[in-house]
Amino acid sequence: MRLFDTHAHLLDKKFDQDRASLIDLLPSLGLEGVVEVGTTLDDSRRAAQLAADVNYIYAAVGVHPHEAQDVSDNYLEHLKALTSQPKVLAIGEIGLDYHYDLSPRKMQQRVFSEQLALAQCLRLPIVIHMREATQDTLAILRENPGATGVVHCFSGSPETAEIIVDMGFFVSFTGSVTFSNAKKTVEAARVVPLSRLMAETDCPYLSPEPVRGRRNDPSNVRHVLQKLADIKGVPFEEMCAININNAKGLYHI
Repeated sequence: MRLFDTHAHLLDKKFDQDRASLIDLLPSLGLEGVVEVGTTLDDSRRAAQLAADVNYIYAAVGVHPHEAQDVSDNYLEHLKALTSQPKVLAIGEIGLDYHYDLSPRKMQQRVFSEQLALAQCLRLPIVIHMREATQDTLAILRENPGATGVVHCFSGSPETAEIIVDMGFFVSFTGSVTFSNAKKTVEAARVVPLSRLMAETDCPYLSPEPVRGRRNDPSNVRHVLQKLADIKGVPFEEMCAININNAKGLYHI
């Protein structure tokens, strides 16, 4: 079993009690790679350091839409400096979140656009957070036709998934695709070509069935992969290999 968790938050406080032991354990559970994703400048610095310290962990650095209103004037310079580290592979997680609106929407849009432009300048992929902001997210992506990356934790419609794929992006699914009421998410996964499909945990959140209700961790990506294999009608091991190959292709590993 070869596993790759394309989006994790091991630096979340929910891992404070056993982070080191979990990181030591994960390779024995089949993990060949984990992308630790930053949400603030400080979080991104820690993600970059974790990637430098652990051979199978990589990092994405960026400012989440929730934090957009708190960026410093020179935050892009700090992000750019972090990308000089060899295991920092992407700008993310960036995007728009209109569900909570923890930052004003215009500010979210500006910070998203600025980080997207930085990624293109650096020729790095982006990790996109899109929640209840589909049309504005797609509009900003259309303004940046050279961008590459992945829409993570996808929960939109099959039609939106097809648009994202047509724009050249990957679509990544979490444990939510395993939920009994996730019919729309399952249909979205069904229309995404295997060449554009990825799996993640977004841990410690969104634990998949059959571990729903417990703290999530990267080893549970196997449940997401099993569900995607069932949806796509391919063997589990093949789905694992597709996920690894797509992740390595996107992130130039």
